[in-house]
Amino acid sequence: MRAPRKHCEFRFYEELNDFLAPALRKRTFPHAFDGTPSVKDRIESLGVPHTEVDLVLVDGVSVGFDRRLRGGERVAVYPVFERLDLTGVTRLRPRPLREPRFVLDVHLGRLASYLRLLGFDCRYRNDLDDGELLAISLAESRTLLTRDVGLLGRAALTHGAFVHETDPRRQLREVLDRFQLHSQTMPFTRCARCNGVLARVGAEQVAGRVPAQVAREKTEFSQCPDCGRVYWPGGHQVRLRRRLAEVGVSL
Repeated sequence: MRAPRKHCEFRFYEELNDFLAPALRKRTFPHAFDGTPSVKDRIESLGVPHTEVDLVLVDGVSVGFDRRLRGGERVAVYPVFERLDLTGVTRLRPRPLREPRFVLDVHLGRLASYLRLLGFDCRYRNDLDDGELLAISLAESRTLLTRDVGLLGRAALTHGAFVHETDPRRQLREVLDRFQLHSQTMPFTRCARCNGVLARVGAEQVAGRVPAQVAREKTEFSQCPDCGRVYWPGGHQVRLRRRLAEVGVSL
Protein backbone atom coordinates (compact mmCIF):
# COMPACT_ATOMS: atom_id res chain seq x y z
CA MET A 1 0.00 0.00 0.00
CA ARG A 2 1.37 3.38 -1.00
CA ALA A 3 2.29 5.73 1.84
CA PRO A 4 0.16 8.89 2.04
CA ARG A 5 1.66 12.01 0.51
CA LYS A 6 3.25 14.59 2.76
CA HIS A 7 2.49 18.30 2.74
CA CYS A 8 4.23 21.56 3.57
CA GLU A 9 3.39 25.21 2.96
CA PHE A 10 5.29 27.47 0.57
CA ARG A 11 5.36 31.24 0.17
CA PHE A 12 7.45 32.97 -2.50
CA TYR A 13 8.28 36.67 -2.39
CA GLU A 14 8.70 39.56 -4.84
CA GLU A 15 9.77 38.70 -8.39
CA LEU A 16 9.96 34.97 -7.67
CA ASN A 17 6.19 34.98 -8.09
CA ASP A 18 6.67 35.59 -11.81
CA PHE A 19 7.79 31.96 -12.18
CA LEU A 20 4.78 30.45 -10.41
CA ALA A 21 1.43 29.40 -11.77
CA PRO A 22 -0.98 32.36 -11.39
CA ALA A 23 -3.03 30.65 -8.67
CA LEU A 24 0.06 30.31 -6.45
CA ARG A 25 1.39 33.86 -6.65
CA LYS A 26 1.70 36.16 -3.62
CA ARG A 27 0.06 33.74 -1.22
CA THR A 28 0.82 30.83 1.08
CA PHE A 29 -0.16 27.55 -0.55
CA PRO A 30 0.04 23.84 0.34
CA HIS A 31 2.44 21.62 -1.55
CA ALA A 32 2.29 17.81 -1.64
CA PHE A 33 5.32 15.56 -2.10
CA ASP A 34 6.61 12.03 -1.59
CA GLY A 35 9.65 10.91 0.37
CA THR A 36 12.08 13.46 1.81
CA PRO A 37 13.05 15.73 -1.10
CA SER A 38 15.47 18.64 -0.77
CA VAL A 39 14.23 22.21 -0.59
CA LYS A 40 15.96 22.88 -3.91
CA ASP A 41 14.13 19.99 -5.58
CA ARG A 42 10.72 21.29 -4.48
CA ILE A 43 11.47 24.92 -5.35
CA GLU A 44 12.49 23.98 -8.88
CA SER A 45 9.52 21.61 -9.24
CA LEU A 46 7.33 24.69 -8.79
CA GLY A 47 9.11 26.46 -11.66
CA VAL A 48 11.53 28.74 -9.79
CA PRO A 49 15.19 28.47 -10.93
CA HIS A 50 17.69 27.98 -8.11
CA THR A 51 19.83 30.83 -9.47
CA GLU A 52 17.03 33.29 -8.60
CA VAL A 53 16.83 32.33 -4.91
CA ASP A 54 18.92 34.06 -2.25
CA LEU A 55 17.36 32.95 1.03
CA VAL A 56 15.14 30.08 2.22
CA LEU A 57 13.55 29.95 5.67
CA VAL A 58 12.05 26.72 6.95
CA ASP A 59 9.92 27.35 10.02
CA GLY A 60 11.72 30.68 10.40
CA VAL A 61 15.23 29.22 10.27
CA SER A 62 17.65 29.92 7.40
CA VAL A 63 18.60 26.70 5.57
CA GLY A 64 20.63 25.54 2.60
CA PHE A 65 19.28 24.00 -0.59
CA ASP A 66 20.08 20.53 0.74
CA ARG A 67 17.62 20.79 3.66
CA ARG A 68 15.26 17.79 3.53
CA LEU A 69 11.51 18.20 3.89
CA ARG A 70 9.60 15.67 5.96
CA GLY A 71 6.14 17.25 6.06
CA GLY A 72 4.46 19.98 8.06
CA GLU A 73 7.09 22.69 7.40
CA ARG A 74 6.44 26.31 6.43
CA VAL A 75 8.88 27.35 3.70
CA ALA A 76 9.51 31.00 2.75
CA VAL A 77 11.60 31.68 -0.37
CA TYR A 78 13.19 35.06 -1.14
CA PRO A 79 15.03 36.54 -4.13
CA VAL A 80 18.24 38.59 -4.01
CA PHE A 81 18.33 41.35 -1.41
CA GLU A 82 19.97 44.60 -2.49
CA ARG A 83 19.42 46.68 0.63
CA LEU A 84 19.21 44.23 3.52
CA ASP A 85 22.14 42.87 5.52
CA LEU A 86 21.87 39.07 5.57
CA THR A 87 24.90 38.51 7.78
CA GLY A 88 24.43 35.40 9.88
CA VAL A 89 21.98 33.64 7.58
CA THR A 90 22.58 31.04 4.91
CA ARG A 91 23.19 32.79 1.60
CA LEU A 92 22.32 30.53 -1.31
CA ARG A 93 23.77 32.49 -4.17
CA PRO A 94 27.45 31.98 -4.95
CA ARG A 95 29.70 34.95 -4.30
CA PRO A 96 29.41 37.59 -7.05
CA LEU A 97 31.95 37.25 -9.80
CA ARG A 98 34.94 39.54 -9.32
CA GLU A 99 34.39 41.18 -12.71
CA PRO A 100 30.92 41.75 -14.21
CA ARG A 101 31.09 39.66 -17.36
CA PHE A 102 28.12 38.15 -19.15
CA VAL A 103 26.99 35.66 -21.75
CA LEU A 104 23.51 36.22 -23.21
CA ASP A 105 21.04 33.91 -24.90
CA VAL A 106 19.59 34.30 -28.38
CA HIS A 107 16.67 36.46 -27.17
CA LEU A 108 18.89 39.23 -25.75
CA GLY A 109 20.92 40.54 -28.69
CA ARG A 110 19.87 44.17 -28.27
CA LEU A 111 20.60 44.02 -24.54
CA ALA A 112 24.06 42.67 -25.34
CA SER A 113 24.69 45.69 -27.58
CA TYR A 114 23.55 48.12 -24.89
CA LEU A 115 25.74 46.47 -22.24
CA ARG A 116 28.74 46.59 -24.59
CA LEU A 117 28.12 50.27 -25.28
CA LEU A 118 28.34 50.81 -21.53
CA GLY A 119 31.69 49.00 -21.47
CA PHE A 120 30.68 45.57 -20.16
CA ASP A 121 32.25 42.38 -21.48
CA CYS A 122 29.42 40.40 -23.13
CA ARG A 123 29.59 37.20 -25.15
CA TYR A 124 26.69 36.91 -27.58
CA ARG A 125 25.94 35.08 -30.80
CA ASN A 126 22.51 34.26 -32.13
CA ASP A 127 23.53 30.68 -32.92
CA LEU A 128 24.74 29.52 -29.49
CA ASP A 129 22.71 26.60 -28.13
CA ASP A 130 21.97 25.93 -24.46
CA GLY A 131 24.95 23.65 -24.00
CA GLU A 132 27.34 26.20 -25.46
CA LEU A 133 25.92 28.99 -23.29
CA LEU A 134 26.37 26.89 -20.17
CA ALA A 135 29.91 25.89 -21.16
CA ILE A 136 30.90 29.53 -21.78
CA SER A 137 29.40 30.62 -18.46
CA LEU A 138 31.38 28.01 -16.54
CA ALA A 139 34.64 28.17 -18.46
CA GLU A 140 34.89 31.96 -18.58
CA SER A 141 33.22 32.82 -15.24
CA ARG A 142 30.40 34.73 -16.91
CA THR A 143 26.91 35.34 -15.56
CA LEU A 144 24.36 33.84 -17.93
CA LEU A 145 21.51 36.25 -18.76
CA THR A 146 18.49 34.57 -20.27
CA ARG A 147 14.75 34.64 -20.88
CA ASP A 148 14.69 30.81 -20.75
CA VAL A 149 13.64 29.50 -17.32
CA GLY A 150 14.62 25.97 -18.32
CA LEU A 151 18.19 27.04 -18.97
CA LEU A 152 18.48 28.49 -15.47
CA GLY A 153 17.36 25.12 -14.12
CA ARG A 154 20.59 23.43 -15.22
CA ALA A 155 22.18 21.99 -12.07
CA ALA A 156 25.71 22.88 -13.21
CA LEU A 157 24.94 26.59 -13.62
CA THR A 158 26.40 28.70 -10.82
CA HIS A 159 25.84 32.29 -12.02
CA GLY A 160 22.69 33.08 -13.95
CA ALA A 161 19.80 35.51 -13.96
CA PHE A 162 16.39 35.62 -15.58
CA VAL A 163 15.67 38.89 -17.40
CA HIS A 164 12.07 39.83 -16.64
CA GLU A 165 11.64 42.89 -18.87
CA THR A 166 10.94 42.56 -22.60
CA ASP A 167 11.94 46.05 -23.79
CA PRO A 168 15.76 46.12 -24.32
CA ARG A 169 16.23 49.49 -22.63
CA ARG A 170 14.29 48.34 -19.58
CA GLN A 171 16.25 45.10 -19.65
CA LEU A 172 19.41 47.19 -19.43
CA ARG A 173 18.07 49.08 -16.41
CA GLU A 174 17.05 45.78 -14.79
CA VAL A 175 20.54 44.28 -15.19
CA LEU A 176 22.29 47.45 -13.98
CA ASP A 177 20.05 47.55 -10.90
CA ARG A 178 20.27 43.87 -10.09
CA PHE A 179 24.06 43.68 -10.24
CA GLN A 180 24.60 47.24 -8.96
CA LEU A 181 26.60 48.25 -12.03
CA HIS A 182 25.68 51.92 -12.41
CA SER A 183 29.02 53.10 -11.00
CA GLN A 184 31.02 50.70 -13.20
CA THR A 185 29.96 51.86 -16.63
CA MET A 186 32.59 52.99 -19.15
CA PRO A 187 30.53 54.23 -22.10
CA PHE A 188 31.80 53.88 -25.66
CA THR A 189 34.90 51.85 -24.79
CA ARG A 190 33.76 48.55 -26.30
CA CYS A 191 32.48 47.54 -29.72
CA ALA A 192 28.72 47.04 -29.78
CA ARG A 193 29.02 44.66 -32.72
CA CYS A 194 31.70 42.19 -31.58
CA ASN A 195 32.66 43.09 -27.97
CA GLY A 196 36.23 44.17 -28.80
CA VAL A 197 37.91 46.85 -26.69
CA LEU A 198 38.12 50.08 -28.70
CA ALA A 199 41.41 51.85 -29.37
CA ARG A 200 41.86 55.57 -30.05
CA VAL A 201 43.09 56.27 -33.58
CA GLY A 202 43.91 59.39 -35.59
CA ALA A 203 42.01 60.71 -38.57
CA GLU A 204 44.75 59.54 -40.93
CA GLN A 205 44.27 55.94 -39.77
CA VAL A 206 40.61 55.88 -40.79
CA ALA A 207 40.93 57.89 -44.00
CA GLY A 208 38.64 56.45 -46.66
CA ARG A 209 36.72 54.44 -44.08
CA VAL A 210 34.41 57.17 -42.82
CA PRO A 211 32.14 59.60 -44.69
CA ALA A 212 34.01 62.56 -46.17
CA GLN A 213 32.08 65.09 -44.10
CA VAL A 214 32.86 63.19 -40.89
CA ALA A 215 36.54 63.08 -41.83
CA ARG A 216 36.52 66.87 -42.28
CA GLU A 217 34.65 67.67 -39.07
CA LYS A 218 35.89 65.11 -36.55
CA THR A 219 39.33 64.65 -35.03
CA GLU A 220 38.58 61.90 -32.49
CA PHE A 221 37.98 58.32 -33.61
CA SER A 222 37.95 54.88 -32.03
CA GLN A 223 38.42 51.61 -33.86
CA CYS A 224 37.72 48.02 -32.92
CA PRO A 225 40.89 45.95 -33.38
CA ASP A 226 38.82 42.80 -33.86
CA CYS A 227 36.21 43.69 -36.49
CA GLY A 228 37.64 47.02 -37.70
CA ARG A 229 34.50 49.06 -37.08
CA VAL A 230 35.14 52.80 -36.61
CA TYR A 231 33.32 55.00 -34.07
CA TRP A 232 33.24 58.76 -33.59
CA PRO A 233 31.29 61.20 -31.40
CA GLY A 234 28.15 62.44 -33.06
CA GLY A 235 24.39 62.70 -33.10
CA HIS A 236 23.95 58.95 -32.60
CA GLN A 237 25.50 59.22 -29.15
CA VAL A 238 23.20 62.10 -28.25
CA ARG A 239 20.17 60.08 -29.36
CA LEU A 240 21.35 57.03 -27.43
CA ARG A 241 21.83 59.08 -24.24
CA ARG A 242 18.32 60.49 -24.63
CA ARG A 243 16.72 57.08 -25.20
CA LEU A 244 18.44 55.50 -22.22
CA ALA A 245 17.65 58.47 -20.00
CA GLU A 246 13.96 57.74 -20.61
CA VAL A 247 14.36 54.53 -18.56
CA GLY A 248 16.65 56.02 -15.94
CA VAL A 249 20.03 55.04 -17.38
CA SER A 250 22.60 57.83 -17.67
CA LEU A 251 25.74 57.78 -19.79
